[in-house]
Formats: sequence, C-alpha cells, structure tokens
Amino acid sequence: MEINKSDIEKAKKIFKDLEAADTERARAYSKDLLNGLKKVRTYPQGVTIFGSARLSENNKYYKQARLLGQLLAQNAHTVITGGGPGIMEAANRGAFEYGGRSIGLNITLSHEQHPNPYLTDVLQFEYFFARKVMLAMSAKVYVFFPGGFGTMDEFSEILILMQEKKMPVMPMFLVGKSFWRPLDRFFATRMSPLKTINPTDRKIYKLTDNVEEIVRAANKIGHPKIKTNYYDGFREATEKL
Repeated sequence: MEINKSDIEKAKKIFKDLEAADTERARAYSKDLLNGLKKVRTYPQGVTIFGSARLSENNKYYKQARLLGQLLAQNAHTVITGGGPGIMEAANRGAFEYGGRSIGLNITLSHEQHPNPYLTDVLQFEYFFARKVMLAMSAKVYVFFPGGFGTMDEFSEILILMQEKKMPVMPMFLVGKSFWRPLDRFFATRMSPLKTINPTDRKIYKLTDNVEEIVRAANKIGHPKIKTNYYDGFREATEKL
C-alpha cells in the first residue's frame, strides 16, 4: 500500500501542534507552581484550614472556625485557607479581626470564586493541583471542618502523602466528631478488615470538637522562621532511612 506524502505531512503537523499545546500547558502549570512557592516563602508555616465553602455565618462550624482563627492569631500563628467563603472565610475572619496574618490561596471556579474580604495576603491559582501543593507546604498543622467533595479530596490528598511518607507527618485534625465519625468507622470496619489500610493509618488524624486542642498542637511545634519549611531536606532524609 502506497503512503500518501500529503497524509504524512498532515500527521506531522498534527503531532507538532499537539506538542506545542503540551509545552504551553506545562508552562502554565509551572507558572502556577512557581508563583505559589515564592509566596509560601514570604510567611512562616502556619495552620491550614479546610472546609465547606457553603456554610453560612449562622452555622455552628462557621462559628468554630472563626473562633479557631482568632485563637491562632492570638498565639501568633498564620492562618491559611483556600481563600473562599464558608469555613475558609470564617477562619480568615477570626484571624483578620484579631489583627493576625490571614492567607488565602484562591482558585477561579464557576461559582464561589471570589476571595473573601478577610485576607491580608491572597494568591490566585488556575489549577487545583498547584493550589493543593501550596496548601500542604504552607502548613505545620492541618484542620478539616465538615465539607463536600473538595474537602474530601484535600483530606485524602494530605492523608495519603503522610501515609506514604511523601511529606512530614504533622498534626491533622478533623473538627466535628459527629460529622467525621461515620467516615472513620468506615475506615475501621470496611477498609481495615480487607487490609486496604493498616490499623495505624487511622492514627494519622484525630477527631475533635475542641479547637483549643488544635492551638495547643500548633504551640507545641512553635513558630518556624520565614523562608524555612518542613519540606526542606525531607526527601533526602527519608531516602537515607
């Protein structure tokens, strides 16, 4: 069968266009990551707080997150969130009203896309994965309030990174025992018996209703200097184990 030269040229052009598109996409990814890494180095690692963007200020979890933000600011801890409404707004609000450092790592979405008004610093992201990297690298303590699929995604991301020792194991709290207990029970009664997780994996996180417990954990770690990060040298250290 004779190959048509024009078809070959068309195929070459298609592959060339695809390669150019992939290169441009990689540059966009890199830009998001580099901008985030630069921003992370401008404030000390603090407490990253996750949770639903859809809870109003009358909700009990909103009130708890606001109190937590205030207590963290009182103890000189930076408060970091995804920068949106709901739980994120509440935590930022508590820190902002006290005069603390209130960071928002926001992302453009079809809804819930505007940064909340309680931020001292804001960084806009285009890509979820780059934003999640920064939310992880920003923190010395991780806090998860009740939320939806996004919160579950972020919880799973941090959990697996700690489980597989891809990041330092740091304090990780799930606020709202009544909300999180069914999920924890699922891990214990479904996953553990099948040996899809180890029983000790559930010790990575802790269920709590007491936000002061979170502040004590942050105080125990202390206040790392700006431009230092618990990730620095972590890979080299684990490779030696």
